[in-house]
Amino acid sequence: MSPETELQHQSSRRSERWFIVAVLVLFAGFTLVALAMDGLVGIVHAITYNWMSVQIFIDLVLAVVVLDIWIHRDARARGKNPWPWLVASLISGMFSPLIYFLAREGSGPATDRGKHA
Repeated sequence: MSPETELQHQSSRRSERWFIVAVLVLFAGFTLVALAMDGLVGIVHAITYNWMSVQIFIDLVLAVVVLDIWIHRDARARGKNPWPWLVASLISGMFSPLIYFLAREGSGPATDRGKHA
């Protein structure tokens, strides 16, 4: 890889990291406000409010499961233990995958290099 390409790649990774940090901070703030306003009971009420609420909840659960499958493959390809991240996602939902993206080491996911086609 040429030095110019390497610099562009590093700049892109920094931009991605800042974007993930911004999303994580905004999402955490919104979550704290929602919990302060409605509490944990409000989550259950929102999920079971009507059939569309249940459908949205199932859709979000499936999205986290898909991310967890990717995290499992990516962590294993990197020689890391994926289970702390997977258990954390059961408890925290999207917080765990977002933090995993920040904590990852290396230049990119193994799947981008064709190891898990």
